[in-house]
Amino acid sequence: MHASARSPDWLRRSSSVTSGRGGAVAAGWVSRSWGPAAAMNFSEAFKLSSLLCKFSPDGKYLASCVQYRLVVRDANTLQICQLYTCLDQIQHIEWSADSLFILCALYKRGLVQVWSLEQPEWHCKIDEGSAGLVASCWSPDGRHILNTTEFHLRITVWSLCTKSVSYIKYPKACQQGESARGITFTRDGRYLALAERRDCKDYVSILVCSDWQLLRHFDTDTQDLAGIEWAPNGCVLAAWDSCLEYKILLYSLDGRLLSAFCAYEWSLGIKSVAWSPSSQFLAVGSYDGKVRILNHVTWKMITEFGHPATINNPKIVVYKEAEKSPPLVLGRLAFPPPRAAAGPLSSTESEWRQRSHWDGHQALQWYLARRSSRNTASQGRARGQALCAAASFPPSPVFHEVASVPVSLQTLKPAADRANPRIGIGALAFSPDNCFLATRSDSVPTAVWIWDIQKLRLLAVLEQLSAVRCFQWDPRQARLAICTGGGKVYLWSPAGCVSVQVPGEGDFQVLSVCWHLSGDSLALLSKDHFCLCFLETEQGVGTAFGQRGDHT
Repeated sequence: MHASARSPDWLRRSSSVTSGRGGAVAAGWVSRSWGPAAAMNFSEAFKLSSLLCKFSPDGKYLASCVQYRLVVRDANTLQICQLYTCLDQIQHIEWSADSLFILCALYKRGLVQVWSLEQPEWHCKIDEGSAGLVASCWSPDGRHILNTTEFHLRITVWSLCTKSVSYIKYPKACQQGESARGITFTRDGRYLALAERRDCKDYVSILVCSDWQLLRHFDTDTQDLAGIEWAPNGCVLAAWDSCLEYKILLYSLDGRLLSAFCAYEWSLGIKSVAWSPSSQFLAVGSYDGKVRILNHVTWKMITEFGHPATINNPKIVVYKEAEKSPPLVLGRLAFPPPRAAAGPLSSTESEWRQRSHWDGHQALQWYLARRSSRNTASQGRARGQALCAAASFPPSPVFHEVASVPVSLQTLKPAADRANPRIGIGALAFSPDNCFLATRSDSVPTAVWIWDIQKLRLLAVLEQLSAVRCFQWDPRQARLAICTGGGKVYLWSPAGCVSVQVPGEGDFQVLSVCWHLSGDSLALLSKDHFCLCFLETEQGVGTAFGQRGDHT
């Protein structure tokens, strides 16, 4: 490892982590998406490679890669703060927990390069040599880097402060499914759990991150351990078997087996696993197309969610993406029903709906006059944005149609002669408020299912025209962003569902999304570019969109 001469005290120093953001100043487009006081501003598109784009943990910076170059921008203004040049094409980037450092992994060359934001002239290079490199990550303290060598022969722990090296033997490769992980840290950063394979048997080691000493070592009753994951509270470790056997095991911090759950035998087993933010629930998605919810008291199943191809229940709201975008009429951009989900109408929103028969020009004039009476200083900016939306090619919002039941969803018949069949629950995620669970069944690839966790029932189904590539919850509220590999980004909240065309020249295909920690902006990633979508809300309408109401 090579690092320039710097005092270890400088490396050990930690900076205060702050949240919050200033106003977005990025030039772009405006779209009145879910009410007269909400806007979506799109930045211009920037070059990108390998979908490598990440916000810093403190929310101040945005890092992106263009081949061998690392670009760090201000997350508010998108102005370039630092530009770093690596020795080869970058395959992976990761911020340290304190946002002071960022690592770039060059797997093809077995290298890791570390850069500092506070001291741009400082740099670090870690060369694994002939052992190779297949994975690299930060420790929670942001001062150690864990490198996994080829064939998972060992994990090397490098210290940036002392330049010391530690080795962890027998790590197991857990790469089956999106949620499979062989290494996981507790949320407080005190402990590391590692899946191991030795003598044809699975083990788990729990290490103390402060000195990397072994705390507990125990074997697991699995045929082929597929993944491990700590509960958010750090008290329980979940470990599950491969797809050939349905088995999930719950262990305490001292290695005691708390419970073992098996839903069925002699069929394909677990495909995805997710903890709820409160650690009260564990969602287990399996190849039979069902999600089973385990509780934290008895670790027994409290309910199971099926994913049928036909929706018959009239209490379930089914949103279908419209095939053609309607003409932009700003007076018609209030959120669709159910109205009860968003709470009572604000005075502004009520007036907006009363004028829904206006054309776009009349709606613009009313909106500008209304905003001018609120804040004269912001009139110029609001008028400039509105005229930009009216005179240019605007990103036209498209509200999903509420389909009447019964609704038949598009299903995909898996190929029986191919490995990794497209069946089962391929993705699932809890909302940050612990109220909702979003799931995707690989046999119904165009649909996202929203489940009410408090009432343990299906709340809504979002059917898209194309297969869903990924979805991610807003880290601050119950708002879900979805992308399908097309030119639109989709947003769902308890108030409704909307899609917006990403503006700009050429065909911008959104392959992945990444939320800012404040929930005020969203990075949209395509194959060769990325842009930011700034979500501006004013008090009242923004609250109605984001908060959860009575959706019985």
